[in-house]
Amino acid sequence: MNGLGNEIIVADMRGRADRVLPAAAIALNGDIATGFDQIMAIHDPRTPGTAAYVEIINSDGSRAQACGNGMRCVVHALAAESGTTSYVFETIAGILTGEARADGLISVDMGKPRTYWQDIPLSEEFYDTRKIELQIGPIDAPVLHSPSAVSMGNPHATFWVDQDVWSYALDRFGPLLENHPIFPERANISIAQVVAPDHIILRTWERGAGLTRACGTAACAALVNGVRTKRTERQATITMPGGDLIVAWREDDHVLLTGPAELEFAGRFDPATGAWSRSEQDVA
Repeated sequence: MNGLGNEIIVADMRGRADRVLPAAAIALNGDIATGFDQIMAIHDPRTPGTAAYVEIINSDGSRAQACGNGMRCVVHALAAESGTTSYVFETIAGILTGEARADGLISVDMGKPRTYWQDIPLSEEFYDTRKIELQIGPIDAPVLHSPSAVSMGNPHATFWVDQDVWSYALDRFGPLLENHPIFPERANISIAQVVAPDHIILRTWERGAGLTRACGTAACAALVNGVRTKRTERQATITMPGGDLIVAWREDDHVLLTGPAELEFAGRFDPATGAWSRSEQDVA
């Protein structure tokens, strides 16, 4: 599946006791036909009142706490299967809700942002995480500097720029910043340009996945950080290489992410090895 070009594998692990192993994720990502950003593994519910426990695996085999585009794909898949439109899920980051809307878009409540340094987390104390001390380039003329940091279930750093986001070598800076010592759990790195109070252009280097066409939690983080730094309104269109998402930071402190999801093809794979095959009734 994909959520705005963010390549997602939705794995139905219900009724099974095993998990998708890192070796399987790495093998699947190494195949051009199944290369992905995240695997969303749907397991039997662990908590009463939830539809499923969702485990999220990055393309390098590491685990992620949250994935907004992936959650929309999960809602799309389950809604197509059952006809139910509203869901409550449990993830390592907490309880999330999702809804398949009548207009074909899918909304996911991504919960509350975390802005305190120890909750993001950062490795050193910052009284104000709207602008932390981090830069790339010469100390007297940095290329990128002073990002806003927040957690949307996983750590994010948003670098604000005035010029075209494509003029920055995020493929070079991304790995360095993702693994900077200030981020003990690594971080998603975004470059954001505010073109209007209700419009942000965004590129993201995703922790454990690299450059991505879209990142739902990065879009949420950009909107939250835009509001916190008085750059944006509480609802905005976030334009990424894959297209547009709508993000709203509601008055109840929850962040709502809305956008499309689509099925590319179906099949089966071995969660231990990643060996896979397409369904005989393929969807292309």
